[in-house]
Amino acid sequence: MTSRLTRVQAPEGVAPGTGYSHVVWGTGRFVAISGQCAIDEDGKVVGEGDPAAQATQVFENLRRCLAAAGASFDDVVKLTYFVTDVAHLPAVRAARDAVIDAGQLPASSAVQVAALFRPELLVEIEAFALVGEGE
Repeated sequence: MTSRLTRVQAPEGVAPGTGYSHVVWGTGRFVAISGQCAIDEDGKVVGEGDPAAQATQVFENLRRCLAAAGASFDDVVKLTYFVTDVAHLPAVRAARDAVIDAGQLPASSAVQVAALFRPELLVEIEAFALVGEGE
């Protein structure tokens, strides 16, 4: 059974957001994915100085984490982006759009931070998902 998610791009009286849904709800098993950075399976940073390469690696790490929980990007209800410069957001959105259907966007927040846990990292993303009961 797949989770059934409802996404509302713009509730009445709220201006539509660009590239996210204001509200997402559903039923199922809650899955929280810790913030993922551009670290490969050997522990090495991918794409030093390149926000697009880092975002692509982050979404690959998220995909693997979601799969470990029996979930996919279709089940994601919320993404939180932490970037060291908001100028990196177009690269993050492009990487997101490569893996998430533009008509099924999750809720999201974007936060500029002074630094991440390693100075060469530019992007960290955490995810929350709902997986259908019995999956």
